[in-house]
Amino acid sequence: MSDSGKPHALVSLARKAIVSHLSGSPLPHGEMSEDPGEAAGAFVSLKKAGQLRGCIGTIQPVRPTLTQEIIDNAVSAATRDPRFQPVVLEELDEISISVDVLGKPEPVSGPEELDPSRFGVIVKSGHRKGVLLPDLPGITTSEEQVRIARQKAGIGAEEAVALERFEVVRYT
Repeated sequence: MSDSGKPHALVSLARKAIVSHLSGSPLPHGEMSEDPGEAAGAFVSLKKAGQLRGCIGTIQPVRPTLTQEIIDNAVSAATRDPRFQPVVLEELDEISISVDVLGKPEPVSGPEELDPSRFGVIVKSGHRKGVLLPDLPGITTSEEQVRIARQKAGIGAEEAVALERFEVVRYT
């Protein structure tokens, strides 16, 4: 939330993008008169009754502006997360949305340089890559964070990996 108790502008943009898409009139990328910042990776997470309902994002920017990144990732989180059925317009009032804007990833030499409450993690092995955002409920150790990211990427515990960490600014 913003200081006024209203959702942050980026969260409002994500919700508006989802509503527009589900209503059959996709939001144009030029929706915000002023883009909120330089291009960045961003994740949009949807929760219903406290449970994950969709989450899609990009580690690095793949679109020219942060606005475009958020619009596309919001629609994808609602309609293309393979773990969930697509969101329907009637349930949107029950869904809370958060937007995580990612800082630049930096390489680390091991889990001792991670802090799951502060840093997200990227685990890489060959072409496989697992990502886990920071400050997720129930994840309290860097070893657990790396284990889950490995699992998401299909990387076995015995395989060598490269680790990167990143910080996020989370808007709710």
